[in-house]
Amino acid sequence: MPPVRIFAGATIGLDAFPIEVEVDSAPGLHSFGIVGLPDKTVEESKDRIASAIRNSGFIAPSQKNRKIVVNLAPADVKKEGPAYDLPIALGYLLATAQLKFNGKNKIFLGELSLDGSLRRVSGVLPIAMMARKRGFKEIIIPKENTEEATIISGLDVVRVGTLSEAVNYLSGKIQIKPAQTVNYNYFVQNIQEDAPDYLDISSIKGQENAKRALTIAAAGGHNILLYGPPGSGKTLLARALAGILPSMNQEEALEVTKIYSICGLVKDTAIISQRPFRNPHHTTSAVAVTGGGTWPKPGEMSLAHRGVLFLDELPEFPRNVIEALRQPLENGEIVVSRASGSVKFPSRFMLVGAMNPCPCGNYGDEAKACICSAQSIYKYQRKISGPVLDRIDIQINVPRETYEKMSSKAEGQKSREIRQMVAMAREVQQKRFTGTGLQVNTEMGPKEIKKYCQTDAAAEDLIKNAVTSHNLSVRGYHKILKIARTIADLDGKETIGATHIAEAIAYRIKPENDPLASAI
Repeated sequence: MPPVRIFAGATIGLDAFPIEVEVDSAPGLHSFGIVGLPDKTVEESKDRIASAIRNSGFIAPSQKNRKIVVNLAPADVKKEGPAYDLPIALGYLLATAQLKFNGKNKIFLGELSLDGSLRRVSGVLPIAMMARKRGFKEIIIPKENTEEATIISGLDVVRVGTLSEAVNYLSGKIQIKPAQTVNYNYFVQNIQEDAPDYLDISSIKGQENAKRALTIAAAGGHNILLYGPPGSGKTLLARALAGILPSMNQEEALEVTKIYSICGLVKDTAIISQRPFRNPHHTTSAVAVTGGGTWPKPGEMSLAHRGVLFLDELPEFPRNVIEALRQPLENGEIVVSRASGSVKFPSRFMLVGAMNPCPCGNYGDEAKACICSAQSIYKYQRKISGPVLDRIDIQINVPRETYEKMSSKAEGQKSREIRQMVAMAREVQQKRFTGTGLQVNTEMGPKEIKKYCQTDAAAEDLIKNAVTSHNLSVRGYHKILKIARTIADLDGKETIGATHIAEAIAYRIKPENDPLASAI
């Protein structure tokens, strides 16, 4: 009998491609080998598959004097993970004439338990997208993976719970109705808009300047640095940012869900619609933040794609982690290179940093004296290099609040109200950037800045004086225009005015008595 062939799928980076699972069964002393550059997980699948086949009521490889060879093609691509269990098992049953079906337009994924039941696997969404693009008609996956595959239209998603159920379906003994495709707009409208762990910004007393800065940052996707004495509310403000960000559009949501699917982080949802909020500890390694490994996987920067990467106590992070932010902040992507090849991960996130102005935290505070030497303050602030600071659009001082404001019972704007303002500003930007591939103002390049950041005469004079008197770099000049464009969008203005430029300048240029004036 000639070798049989069915299809599985694999991912490298965020890209998926089909894998041909070829199974050959020939008379001879019993052996069961897997070739095609499998990793340890795939190698160990032989024992899982044999037990699953036997416990499902079929003749296992060890019960026949047959030489079984499984080839995963192409052979020069590393195969990793347990998703090949189901296609290998079905290929074996085909090769030994225990099952008959046409697998030409089908892709199979699934991890087998010893009793023949199927477990969840990673990377289903990108493989489903690839399957539709390559002309496959059907994808057969574990029931636990159903939700993330149903967002893809034009592909039948068949859910099976066991190997026996898959065999009965393929042999025509039972019928399984394909899962219903999920409409993204319907999905977003019917989910809880406010996640329970979101902190409402109105519960933070005072800090109106910082709240305004956060609103602008959220509206334009700008990076922001919050600095001030300990306990002034920097971390609370950063966490409240998650509650004022609008839901992602379908294009953004698919990008984010692909990343989370590859990492096995999609749980019980068709698609991730809420923007990610990642908050790694300052002891996190550079590889964990940027992504990597022998076979590169996404790191925190990519997991924060289209959302927020919050680095609390920013100067406490290793210098190589902070410096690794440069390329993603500028290009919105990160390239991880290894001996096995290079992988590009999307990393277009909002960086939110929080820091004290000195080791003791009280430098520049009017209420408490700083006990740090000038040298230690300089050394502490210089842990964040000038080029990294220059890439952070908005830098805002968060001072210690007065008792009157802390004890006040008056409530400010709620997160829901601010989110509506932010969503309206982002809708303006999406209409403006239609067909350009851009989503928010911070993504504009020199060409878009020239086209969309038109200023009136007073605004032009103001920014000219700022650039001349403070020797701003080209990047600094462009940052001011981008921030001003966002402020104008929040005001519903087409032309950038002097008030918009003045506010934008205040977020970039600090007075001499500012705690971070020397660093910025």
